[in-house]
Amino acid sequence: MTQAIAPRAAATTTGGVAFRVRALLLLLLAVIGAVLAGAAPASAHAALTGSDPQQGAVVGRAPTQVSLTFSEKVAMSDDSVRVLDPKGKRVDTGKATDLGGTTYGVKLHSGLPDGTFTVTYQVVSADSHPVSGAFTFSVGAPSQTSVALSDPAVGGGVVGALYGVGRYVSYAGFILLVGGAAFVLACWQRGAGVRLVQRLVVSGWLALTGATLALLLLRGSYVGSGKVGDIFDLTLLGQVLQTKAGAALVSRLLLLAAGALFIAVLFGAYARRDEGDATDEGDASGRSDASDKGDGSDKDGVDADAEKRDLTFGLAIGGAVVAAGLAASWAMAEHASTGIQAGLAMPVDVLHLLAVAVWLGGLSALLVALFRAPTETQIDAAAVRRFSRLAFGSVTVLAATGIYQSWRQVGSWSALTGTWYGQLLLIKIGLVAVLVGIAWISRRWTAQLSEAPQAKALATAGAKAGAGTGTTAGTTAGTTTLAELRTKQPTKVPANSRDSSSGGSDSRNADSRDSNSGHSNSRDSHSGDSRRAAQLARQQTAVATARQKRLRDADPARAGLRRSVLAEAGVAVVLLAVTTVLTSTEPGRTEETAKQATPSSSQRSGPLSLKLPFDTGGQDGKGTAEVTLAPARVGGNEMHVYVERPNGKAFDIPEVKVAFTLKAKKIGPLPVTPDRIATGHWSAIGVQIPMAGDWEIAVTVRTSDIDQTTVTKNAKIG
Repeated sequence: MTQAIAPRAAATTTGGVAFRVRALLLLLLAVIGAVLAGAAPASAHAALTGSDPQQGAVVGRAPTQVSLTFSEKVAMSDDSVRVLDPKGKRVDTGKATDLGGTTYGVKLHSGLPDGTFTVTYQVVSADSHPVSGAFTFSVGAPSQTSVALSDPAVGGGVVGALYGVGRYVSYAGFILLVGGAAFVLACWQRGAGVRLVQRLVVSGWLALTGATLALLLLRGSYVGSGKVGDIFDLTLLGQVLQTKAGAALVSRLLLLAAGALFIAVLFGAYARRDEGDATDEGDASGRSDASDKGDGSDKDGVDADAEKRDLTFGLAIGGAVVAAGLAASWAMAEHASTGIQAGLAMPVDVLHLLAVAVWLGGLSALLVALFRAPTETQIDAAAVRRFSRLAFGSVTVLAATGIYQSWRQVGSWSALTGTWYGQLLLIKIGLVAVLVGIAWISRRWTAQLSEAPQAKALATAGAKAGAGTGTTAGTTAGTTTLAELRTKQPTKVPANSRDSSSGGSDSRNADSRDSNSGHSNSRDSHSGDSRRAAQLARQQTAVATARQKRLRDADPARAGLRRSVLAEAGVAVVLLAVTTVLTSTEPGRTEETAKQATPSSSQRSGPLSLKLPFDTGGQDGKGTAEVTLAPARVGGNEMHVYVERPNGKAFDIPEVKVAFTLKAKKIGPLPVTPDRIATGHWSAIGVQIPMAGDWEIAVTVRTSDIDQTTVTKNAKIG
C-alpha cells in the first residue's frame, strides 16, 4: 500500500510545484507587459534650464550664436544642436562647443533674415540617458515657419522598448548570478553540487551576458535615430565604444569573463571536493576503529578541511571582487555618477546593488532549494537560518543606502509627491515594506524548522532496511544517512538463501555422484538470491525516499516557509520591474530644478497674460491655453497663444481662434486667427484694440474634427 501511495504523493507535489512556477512566470510576463505597454520614451535625466536667446523671445538683431544651459553635463556630437530658419534651412555652423560649466553653444551664419527660428537639440546626459527638445525665438518679429516639430521621441519606439527589456534582463541576471553564488558559499555549500542551483546561477550569467551584448548593439540607435536598421551599424557601435556608457558595458563583459571562471571553479573543483567530503563522512566511523591508521586518517581529514576552507575563502574574495566590479559598471555610468556628492554616491550605489542581489538572488536560490531540490540533497534548517541572518544584514544595508539615494535624487517633500520619480519611489518603498513583512513571516517559519521529519524518515528507513537482517543491521541502518542507504546495501542474503545452501550440502553428503549437479544448483540459487536481495534493497530505499518526501512536505514549518518564500519571490519580480522604470526616469531633484529655471509666463509674456483651462471632452482634450498680449494698449498689439497639456508639456491641436469683445460699448467680437509658430505655439502681429476697456477674450480650441470648446476670461486693456 505504501508503494501505491508514494507515486501519487510525488505526482501531486510535482504538479503543485509546476503550478507555482507557472504562476510566477505568468506574473513576470504580466509585469513586463504592463511596464512596456505603459512606458513612454525614457525620461531625460538632464533638463534644459536656460538658453540665449530665451524660448519665445523676440530680438532686434540676429545673434551670432545660440547657447543652451542644462542641469548637468551632457555629451554632444556635430549634429546635436541645429538652428533652422523660417524655411527650414540650417543656419548654424554645425559644431557645438563647450562654453564652460553646463552651457554649450553653436555659432550662426551672418546675414540672417527676420522671422521665427527653431532650435532643436539631441544630447546624452551624464547618466547615459538621451535628451531632446526644441524651442523658438524670433528676429525682428515672429513669422510663419515651415518647420514642423512633433513631440520628441528619442529613447522611444521599438528600439526604446527593446532597450528597456535589456535593462530589466541585465538586472535580473546580475541578481541571480551574484545572489545565487553568495547563497552557495555563505549558506549552503552542499548546494554547489545540486544541478538546479547550478542552472540558476549559470542562467543569471547567460542572461547578464546576453543583455549586455544587446544593450551595446542597441545603444547607438537608442540615443540617436531610434531606427531598428541602425542597431547593427558598426559606425554607431564604434561611437558608442568611445562613450562612458559604452566603456561601462565593455567593462561588464570583461568582468563576466572572469565570472565564468569563478562559476567553473565553484561548480567544478569546489563541488567535487564537497561531494568527496560527504562521502568521507560516511566512512569516518569505520576508519576511527583502526588504532594505528586512525592518526593518519585524522591528519588527512584535517588537511582536507583546511584546503576546503582555503578554497572557500579564495572563491569568496574573487567572487566579491567580480560582483563589486559588475555593480560599479552601473554606478559609474548612471544616476550615481552625476549630481551632488557623486564621489560618495557611487560606492553607496555599489553597496545598494550588492545588497539587493544578495537578498533577492539568495531568495531565488532558496526557492529552488525548497521546491525543486532532489530528496537526497534537501536543504537543511541550519542553511536556511544562515540565509535568514544574511538577508537581514542585506536589508539593513539596503535601507541605509536607499535612504541616502532617495534624499540625493528627490531632495524635497514636494518632489517626492509631485514628480513621477517621487511617486515611483513611493511605490518602490511600499513594495519593499511588503517584502520585508513577508520576510519577517519567513523568519518565524525558519525559527520553527527542525530536523525531526528527516530523522523520523531515516529511522523508518532503517527499520525497513533491517527487516530481514536482524536487530544489529536494523540499528545500523537507522543511524546512517539516506545517501548511505543507497550506497551501503545489506550484504547478508535472506533466509531462503541459507536454506538453499544447507540443502546443497546435504545433497553432496548423500550422493557423491550428484556433487557436480549440486554445486551448479547452489551457484544458480546463490546468484538468484543475490539479485533478489539487490532488488529488495532498491525497493526499500525507494520506499524510504518516498516516505521522507511525504514527511518533509507534511512538516508545517517547512511548508509555511515554502509558501512565504514563494510570495517573496512574486513581490520581488514586481519590485525589480518598478526599479527598472525608476532608473530610466528623470530624478525629482532635476525636474524641480528645471521647473524653477524654465522661464515663467511673466518672463515670456507682455503686460497681459491669461491662462484659460479647457476640456473639449474628447481624447487628449484637456489642457491650458495661455494668451499673451503686448503691449496691451490701444492700437496694434502682438499676441501669442501657448497650448499645454495638464503636465505642462506643449502640444499641437488642429485649430486655435481668439475673439475680443467689449460688451460695454457693443464692440465685437473681433476675430483673430493666429499662425502656428512651433509645437503648441501660435502668434499674430498687428492685433488692433480700438479703445480701452474691460475686454472679454474668448479662445476657441479644437482638438479633433468634432471636439471643440470655447473658454473666456475678462481683462483690462489700454
